[in-house]
Amino acid sequence: MARDQEVHAAPEPGAGPLRRVARVVLLDPAERVLLLHGHEPDDPGTDWWFTPGGGLEGDETHEEAARRELAEETGITDITLGPELWRRVCSFTFAGRRWDQDERYYLARTRSSVTGPTALTELERRTVAGARWWSGEELTRTHETVYPTRLAELLCTLLDEGAPARPMTLDR
Repeated sequence: MARDQEVHAAPEPGAGPLRRVARVVLLDPAERVLLLHGHEPDDPGTDWWFTPGGGLEGDETHEEAARRELAEETGITDITLGPELWRRVCSFTFAGRRWDQDERYYLARTRSSVTGPTALTELERRTVAGARWWSGEELTRTHETVYPTRLAELLCTLLDEGAPARPMTLDR
C-alpha cells in the first residue's frame, strides 16, 4: 500500500500489465475484520491498515491466491471462502517503486482469532508491523489510514445486506 494521495491514481497509459491481486475480507465470529498494519520500509511513521492478500503466482486462481496469501500473512487456514465482493484498479508507490494493481476482494469467515505470519517475503518482514481485528464501529471512528479507504462503509453494508450479487467496482 502507499501514501493516501497516491493510492487513488489510475494506472498510467502504457504502464504495462496490471499485477493481479487477491485480497481477503476475513471476518471472525464477532464479525470483526482482520487488517494488517503496514508501513514504508524506511519510514515506520508512514503507516496504514490493509486487508491480507497479494499477487497471484503462476497459474493460480484468485481464490487459490486468497487462501495462500491469508495463510502466509496470518497463519489462518481454517476458513470458509465466500464470494468475490469488490474489485479495484489502483496505482501507488511503495518501497520506492510504482505498483499498478487489479485487486479482487473475497469474503472469508473463520472461527480462529489467533494470527501469526508463516511465510512473509523479505519486504513484508520489513513492512508489516502486526495484525488487528476491527469492529465496524472501530473502523468508522478511526482516524488512521485504512485501505480500501471506504472499508468502514463497505463493511457495514456487507454486514447489514450480505454480499452483493455481483462484485462491486470500487472507485478508490
